[in-house]
This record gives sequence, C-alpha cells and structure tokens, in this order.
Amino acid sequence: MDFFFPEDNLSRATPEETQIKELSAQPYPDGYRLHVHLEITPFQKRPYIEVSVTDADGDEVASTSIVEPLSWKLEFTMHVRGELKNPYMLEARLFYPDGPTAEPRQFSFDITPPPEDPEADSAE
Repeated sequence: MDFFFPEDNLSRATPEETQIKELSAQPYPDGYRLHVHLEITPFQKRPYIEVSVTDADGDEVASTSIVEPLSWKLEFTMHVRGELKNPYMLEARLFYPDGPTAEPRQFSFDITPPPEDPEADSAE
C-alpha cells in the first residue's frame, strides 16, 4: 500500500531514478549527537536507506536503517559512540531489497569536543 500526501503535484521517480539529493550532519554541542538531514528524490516506491558514521580510523561509530520512509525529506538524530576522532564520514546508501541500489552519498565533518565542566573538576 502506497501512501502520499495529496497536496503535491510532483513527478515521482522510478526505483532506478530514485537517489539521494542532499546529505548533511550538524553536531550537537555535547559532541556525541548528530542532527542528520537527508533528502531524496520524490519516489513512486518507498526505498530502504542505510546510514552510517565512521571515525578517522574507519571504525563505525553510529548506524541506522530507515525502512520505507513516508517522506523524501528526513531529519533525525544519531548518537556517536567512543572517543572523538576527527574527521568523521557520514554515508547514506539508498536501495530496494528486490531492485536497484543507488550510489552511496557521503558527507565529511568534524566534531568539536564539548567544553570541560569546571564544576566536575571541583567535585573530585
């Protein structure tokens, strides 16, 4: 069952034409969460999307799967594990389980460590 909001008059892409248009990440001030923005072409059939974040060593520090999103404009939060090792690489891969896979899209960024809490030092 396909569901779309009726207010749009967009032409929707076939699975072969569906791709990621925009991908970006903005770290939160705490240094361990990311605000991720992902936009894909309007689609006829809902895709699957795999999103991962790797650190400077190439180790995966966050990942998520999005199964058949209702919208082509997505925003979500990812949590980064481990110690901070810049630069980071955000990668999103759009695919269909029984059909085509689009080229992965990447976005490189740095995370600024959170400021030291002076009260934490005085409590010790």
